Amino acid sequence: MRAPLLNRQLVLENPVRLPDGAGGFRITWQSLGTLWAEVSARTGRETQGEAVPLARVSYKIRLRAAPEGSGMRPKPEQRFVEGARVFRIVAVVEDDLTGRYLSCLAEEEVVA
Repeated sequence: MRAPLLNRQLVLENPVRLPDGAGGFRITWQSLGTLWAEVSARTGRETQGEAVPLARVSYKIRLRAAPEGSGMRPKPEQRFVEGARVFRIVAVVEDDLTGRYLSCLAEEEVVA
């Protein structure tokens, strides 16, 4: 297995639930830091959003592993941001037997 080419700077963000004052909540995103990663597209499909068609593309994002319990170890429900692009993390798995790298399966939705 080859080492990933970590050439993309991604910001890892965590969802934060804040009360909206009416008994509900709203979600804001807190930046946890910047990670270098390799991003490769997997599959894509068109789906119907609430008002417009959406293109949904899945990605495999490889990066250096952080120890279990570390705040910089990605997990589902978090997201990566690169400029205006948002990659929602679906799953995280160890990428190699040595535990040096992680693979994050992520999805990006854009208006088609």
